[in-house]
Amino acid sequence: MVSDDVAATLDGARVLIVDDDVRNVFALASALEHHGMQVLYADNGNDGIQLLAEHPDIDIVLMDAMMPEQDGYETTRIIRRNPHLTALPVVFLTAKAMPGDREVALGAGASDYITKPVDLDELLRLMARWVGQEK
Repeated sequence: MVSDDVAATLDGARVLIVDDDVRNVFALASALEHHGMQVLYADNGNDGIQLLAEHPDIDIVLMDAMMPEQDGYETTRIIRRNPHLTALPVVFLTAKAMPGDREVALGAGASDYITKPVDLDELLRLMARWVGQEK
């Protein structure tokens, strides 16, 4: 159960999910919307970058690591090269949980890292920490 502080911090937050697995996106988006967040979705890195350009009010990005063509690491590197997006929280959600993977994600510019299957309460607390820094 998430605390009232976490719920208040995330209420109305704008979240971009970048993930090529529509089942993951549907489940995650439904849960986040249930907690009062506005969710945008891209099924690849290029579209995610385009959505960030079209929606500069996004508060946090949830990034899958493993996507075809342009993975989450490369997408995050591109995001970080934009001076307007250097402080945007990018949290990796990934099933890729081998030793060193967290460091690779952080090295690519991720703000944080959480493994799938995602514990929703843990994710919400983590998101609130990052979104709360901006408010």
